[in-house]
Amino acid sequence: MNRRSFLASTGAAVAFESRNARAGADQPGRVLMKLGCQSAPTNDTHLKYLARYGVRNICGYPEIGDGRLYATAEELNRMRDLADKNGISMDCVAPPFLESSHVDHTAHAAIMLADSPERDRDIESIQNLIRNCAAAGIPSIKYNLSLLGVLRTGRTPGRGDATYSTWRLADAHPDPPLTRAGRVDADRFWERITYFLDRVIPVANEYKIRMACHPHDPGVPPEGYQGVVRVLGTVDGLKRFVSIQESPYHGLNFCQGTVSEMLYDPGREIFDVIRYFGTRRKIFNVHFRNIRGHRDDFREVYPDEGDINFVKALQVYIEVGYPYLLMPDHVPQAASDPAGLQSFAFCYGYIRGLLQSAEQMQ
Repeated sequence: MNRRSFLASTGAAVAFESRNARAGADQPGRVLMKLGCQSAPTNDTHLKYLARYGVRNICGYPEIGDGRLYATAEELNRMRDLADKNGISMDCVAPPFLESSHVDHTAHAAIMLADSPERDRDIESIQNLIRNCAAAGIPSIKYNLSLLGVLRTGRTPGRGDATYSTWRLADAHPDPPLTRAGRVDADRFWERITYFLDRVIPVANEYKIRMACHPHDPGVPPEGYQGVVRVLGTVDGLKRFVSIQESPYHGLNFCQGTVSEMLYDPGREIFDVIRYFGTRRKIFNVHFRNIRGHRDDFREVYPDEGDINFVKALQVYIEVGYPYLLMPDHVPQAASDPAGLQSFAFCYGYIRGLLQSAEQMQ
C-alpha cells in the first residue's frame, strides 16, 4: 500500500492535508499553489488528457447511483482510485446540485427556494457528502448558492476563430421578467444562505472539510435582475458571506473572473480583493480566468490578453500564502474545438509556465 492510500484508509488524509495547508499558508513568499482543473467528466479518458498537459490536482465529479444527491464513500473512493492510477490527486469534489444553474432549469432548487421540508432533505445530502469526503480523504467541496446561474448576453469575436462569452447589461432583457422564485430581495436571500450555512458548516467543522462557495456571476444592479438581488455579486456581499460562520472550513471558490466582473476598474482593484480574502484564509479554490472590460460590460478572454495582469495576480497569491488549486474556467470557444480541450490545454500551459517561473525566482 502506498503512503497516500495508507493515509486515506486510516482516515488521516484530511488531517494530514489540512496541517500541510495551514503550515504552507504561514509561509508567504513560497509557491504553494497547484495547477488544477474542474472540467468534467472524471473518467479515464479525461484524466489521461489532464495528465498529458501536466494537471496533477483536480476537482472531480463522481458517478452517483440510485438517484442520490450525494456520493457514497465507495463512489468517492472509486473516483479517487481512478485518478490515482493516472497520477492525479483528487483535491475537491462537487455535488450533483447547487451548481451554477438557473432556478427555472434546476431539478433540485429547494434550498434556494426555501421550500421545506425538501430543503432540509437536500441539506442532509450535503451533510452526508461531507462525511463521505472525510472517509474517502477528499478535503474540499465546491458549491453554488445561486438562483440565476451564469448570466450572459451572447458571444463576441475573439482572436483567430475563437469567440468570447459576453455580458452587457444594457443589452440584457430578462425573459421571463421573474423566475419561479418570484421576487427575492436581499433579506430573503441572506436568510436562505444563513439557513444553509447554519446547518452545513458545523458538520464541515466536525469532519474538517473545506466548503468553497462560488460568487454570483455576474453581479447585477442593486435592484436585482429577474426579481432577484444577487447578494454574492459584490465584494461587500462576499465579505458578509465569509463572516456568517467563523470557521476555517467556510470560504470561497474564488472565481477571479467573477470577482473582476464585480469591479469598475478590475485591472487596478482585483489585487486588494485577493489580499483581503487571502490573508483571512478564505480562498479555497481559484478560477484563474481573465476578462476584458468591467462591471456590467465585459468579455471572457484568454488569460494572457485581459485587463488583469496575471503575473502580478500570481505574485499576490504567493504573497498571501495561497496553497490550493489554480485552475482555468470559462475558456473561449471555437467551432474547431467544440469541447474546449485546446483552449483548456493553452490555459494549463500558461498557468504552469507562470508557476514554474515563480518557483525559479524563489
